[in-house]
Amino acid sequence: RIIFWTGWSDHLITALGTVDYYEKLTAADPDADEYSRLYMLPGMFHCAGGPAPDRADWLEAIRAWVEEGKAPERLVSLQLDESGRVSRTRPICPYPQVASYRGKGDPDDEASFACK
Repeated sequence: RIIFWTGWSDHLITALGTVDYYEKLTAADPDADEYSRLYMLPGMFHCAGGPAPDRADWLEAIRAWVEEGKAPERLVSLQLDESGRVSRTRPICPYPQVASYRGKGDPDDEASFACK
């Protein structure tokens, strides 16, 4: 099992290169979704940082997939304030889905978004 993830604002590894690689993988292997997922984080820099929520529990996602057979779907990313408290959350959707604001609810709460 493998989870690929990168930020759309990564300045070291091109996000489009990651997407291109994943699209080639899924085109070459129709069963790729049985063992791989790609998550693209809007606003995230290289590995962390940026103006958007950038933290997710990748280890728990892969553990549950390997040990329990629960493939990851919608994950939650967090943004912390200076004191270390969660200030914003956003869903991280498996590619090619993206998080879309439902049009109501707190824009800083992941529950106000749907994966489409």
